Amino acid sequence: MCSDPASILIVLHDFSLGGTERIAARLAAAWAKKGARITVFAGSGNGPLGVLAGDDVEVVIADPPIPRAIGSRRRLARAARAFVAKRRFDGVFVPGNFHWPVAAALAKRGVPVVAQVSAALDKPQRGRVRQWAFEMRMRRLLRRVDAIVALSDVARDQANRILRRSLATTIALPALPDDVAPPQPVPDTQPPIVLAAGRLVPEKGFSRLIEAFATLPECAARLVIVGDGPEAEGLRQQIHALGIADRTELAGYVTDIRPWLDAARLLVLASDFEGFPAVVIEALAAGRPVIATDCTPATRLLDTPGAGMVVPLRDGAALASAIETILAQTPANPITLAALVAHHRIGAVAVAYLTLFEGLQG
Repeated sequence: MCSDPASILIVLHDFSLGGTERIAARLAAAWAKKGARITVFAGSGNGPLGVLAGDDVEVVIADPPIPRAIGSRRRLARAARAFVAKRRFDGVFVPGNFHWPVAAALAKRGVPVVAQVSAALDKPQRGRVRQWAFEMRMRRLLRRVDAIVALSDVARDQANRILRRSLATTIALPALPDDVAPPQPVPDTQPPIVLAAGRLVPEKGFSRLIEAFATLPECAARLVIVGDGPEAEGLRQQIHALGIADRTELAGYVTDIRPWLDAARLLVLASDFEGFPAVVIEALAAGRPVIATDCTPATRLLDTPGAGMVVPLRDGAALASAIETILAQTPANPITLAALVAHHRIGAVAVAYLTLFEGLQG
């Protein structure tokens, strides 16, 4: 890149509890650790994830702050454009589909812009008309960026098809720290724990998972759901209505899911759609198999025998059957499962991004 340390700007709306924000904060800290000068420009300081960036990252909050609201992404894009006009950067990172309007505002402003694809690009649930509209919007917002990072080869190929040029490259999701703990043996807990995790919103499928779990024999397992969100009270009522409160727990938000994975027999991802969920990688890194709906390219990680199962979308009976099947199997070697996701450690991912930025300097 330059003889001086690379100077990279990351633009975020805020530091809310989202996968995009978590990835961006982790990358900021990793890039700074490798000697880059990192600045995060945020619309507001709301949310708990800012601490993940660490003390070596400069955080600048828009003045006046821009909280999330209708039209706030356009205001964030204008504020970021004004900020870039005053400061010199070697590159700008715009994380996640949510921030694409910022990428459009900053592209071709004298600094390379790298936009990230974080969520599914092709969703059957959209239907043909809405999918067409999504692709037109993506083409409009990203047509002038310098590079696009996808989290899987599937998303890379979809992005290149939509944009009608080879602009996207694949860089693994930085879901794991470099010092991630080795997997622990599968516990002999009785009943075994079936774990699920994520924001408690309808598209995550927790209601369907609870309904499926209620059909299992009473002594088969204990269901623990980690996370918080607007559906929490409704899920709690559903659990009581189904009479499974004695074997189902809503554990709330936790800062570290690893202790829960160590205690679990398996993880279930019941979502309607996902980009490339970190929780699947974290579960495999902990040596735990995953049952996932066919909602994400990450399910390809489950092709290895013993790594888990993929079930159809919105099929509660298939979820219940898969849980019973995995519980009846002899657990796979946890070390073998962890090896499947070793390339998701943040050190190697951070270097891949820095190499990409370096290649964009012209």
